[in-house]
Amino acid sequence: MKFGVAIFPTEAVQPPSEIATMAEERGFECLLFPEHTHIPASRASPWPGGGELPSHYSRTYDPFVAATAAAAATERLLIGTGICLVIERDPITTAKEVASVDVLSGGRFLFGVGAGWNAEEMRNHGTEPSRRFSLMRERIEAMKAIWTQDEASYSGRHVGFERIWCWPKPAQKPHPPVLVGGSGARVLDRVLAYGDGWMPNRIPDDELAARIRELNARASEAGRERIPVTVVGMDPDAARIDRVGQAGVDRVVFWLPPESPGAVEEGFDRYVAVMEQLQAAG
Repeated sequence: MKFGVAIFPTEAVQPPSEIATMAEERGFECLLFPEHTHIPASRASPWPGGGELPSHYSRTYDPFVAATAAAAATERLLIGTGICLVIERDPITTAKEVASVDVLSGGRFLFGVGAGWNAEEMRNHGTEPSRRFSLMRERIEAMKAIWTQDEASYSGRHVGFERIWCWPKPAQKPHPPVLVGGSGARVLDRVLAYGDGWMPNRIPDDELAARIRELNARASEAGRERIPVTVVGMDPDAARIDRVGQAGVDRVVFWLPPESPGAVEEGFDRYVAVMEQLQAAG
């Protein structure tokens, strides 16, 4: 089992570089940053977590800026997005950012992607929520073309460009792993279509185990190797982590509390204790 942490990086906590150093020193494998460019003040879309939306959603740094700072401060730690809202981003610009961070980090970038939940936020970027999943697929396919082709072209319903030059190419070949986030009814279709991994959250353990079995069976039918699974938002519960590990989860990621520097340190302490307990148990 691999262990990672994630945090909404804001001015209320340590800088991303310091959090990354803390994660690497404590033996975590990765550090992920989420993305929200803004939060519409109307608050029409309910927060999937229930209740009032925490204020840090509207205060987070750009994930690629945070990832660059984190990469520059570390040597081994994987850094990435958890998740990047590609439906709110230009694919050519985003392809450039992913490749740049991957090269500058020495091939340590994890590209977690998703379509998001805030309809007003999407619309402010010109994205109609009803077409967000088809748009996400095309933008990721277009980015893959840019990463892998010296003279890239892409033609789709939503995205199109002909014969472009765009460097650097990613250090990881053919590109950084694309981890498709989500737990909806059709998320496995998206993972199999253009993902290198699945990144579920807020899903009961029994359902998670069944869907991992389905994912593995469908991957085998498609002639693909086993697809790794990263669970984001894991509780510091050793028994549960052991259980999902036996179900086929490869990596668990804990949320660090973005409340204060002290809360971040306390969060690290809780997660390190659980990690050490599991490692001692073998």
